[in-house]
Amino acid sequence: KKREKTKTLTDTNDLGKARSRVPRGCDSHHHHQRRVSRQQQRQQIARAQEQQKEGEGRTMLPTTASKGRGAARSAPPLFGPYLRRIVKWQQMDIEYTFWQMVHLCTSPKVVYQHTKYHKQTKNQWARDDPAFIVILILFLVFATSAYCAAFGESAPHAALTIISVVFVHFLFAGLVLATLCWFLTNSYLREEPNSHVVEQRVEWLYAFDVHCNSFFPAFVILYVLQYFLSPLLIAHGFLPALLSNLLFMVAISYYHYLNFLGYDVLPFLDRTTFFLYPIGLVIILSPLMILIGFNPTRYFLSLYFR
Repeated sequence: KKREKTKTLTDTNDLGKARSRVPRGCDSHHHHQRRVSRQQQRQQIARAQEQQKEGEGRTMLPTTASKGRGAARSAPPLFGPYLRRIVKWQQMDIEYTFWQMVHLCTSPKVVYQHTKYHKQTKNQWARDDPAFIVILILFLVFATSAYCAAFGESAPHAALTIISVVFVHFLFAGLVLATLCWFLTNSYLREEPNSHVVEQRVEWLYAFDVHCNSFFPAFVILYVLQYFLSPLLIAHGFLPALLSNLLFMVAISYYHYLNFLGYDVLPFLDRTTFFLYPIGLVIILSPLMILIGFNPTRYFLSLYFR
């Protein structure tokens, strides 16, 4: 009996010791788990705060105070790649350029619809391909050479005439007109800025693109068509003056109409009908020029050819 009691007491003591050991181990284990879980919670909270800040940065649009600087940082570089591609003929899209030239004479709105797609894909309104300007300059050189050959000018005088047409009539006049339109649109024709809308401005290179687009149909009328009609247009009389004035009226009016389309496609501009006003002035002046017998074809050809 004593041995059984002793054994029972021993088993009881062992069980008590085992029980006393288990809570201590469990307590340390639970304490470690709680500490790890707190650290994980802190990390999750920190991550959530960072994601919230990033989400606010992505979803909240910049205000007027910061949108100018943000737009300046994110604005794509225009002139660098543009100028580099001028000397790389293989990088120019010649087929698309001819497509644009044809549709500028037939369906100009289609061309500016593609300008919207270009903005969505390239994040800029201006062309990044100088092919249009390069081909237009080549056309000017060929057309002016044809005039020089038809009127029997010497080679030095022909070279001077070509340089004058390309660099004065096209490039210099284009730079002046593009800068003027760029200044007017950004200063007076933009919609009132909204604090929740990113500020947008007309790119200078886009203003020059609009001039080039508008110039091409005028080139077809006043350089190509006028060349074939020049034997009739340079004659004296009422009919040559009438036809010449009509030719110039159509060319100048269409130039300003395309100018209007080029700026009307920009969603942040208002009152773009301003660019149609010169058409009214041309329509008023043309009958007066006809009545006084002024022949613009004879006048402009006399500036270059004897």
